[in-house]
Amino acid sequence: MKSAKTTKRRSMTDWKRIDAMRDEDIDLSDIPEQGPDFFANAILWPGPKRQITLRLDPDVLKFFRKQGRGYQTTINAVLRKYMEAQERRT
Repeated sequence: MKSAKTTKRRSMTDWKRIDAMRDEDIDLSDIPEQGPDFFANAILWPGPKRQITLRLDPDVLKFFRKQGRGYQTTINAVLRKYMEAQERRT
C-alpha cells in the first residue's frame, strides 16, 4: 500500500505547451503591472517552517483557536510583526 506522501495526482497542466510559450504570448490583461514600489515592499520568503514545541498560556491558546482554521499561521504572523517591530527599534 502506498503512503499518502507518495500518492499525488498527476498535473493536468500541459507543461510542454507552457514551456514553449514566448513572453509576448502570455495574456497579462488581468494582472496589473508591478513597479519599483511593489518590489521595494516585497517580503523575502524566510524558507520552510520548522516544527517546534511552544508552551502558551491556556487563555492565549483558546483565543487563537477561536479564530478558527489557520490559527497557528495567525500566531506566526503576530510573532513576525513583533519581531519586525523589535528589529526597527534597534
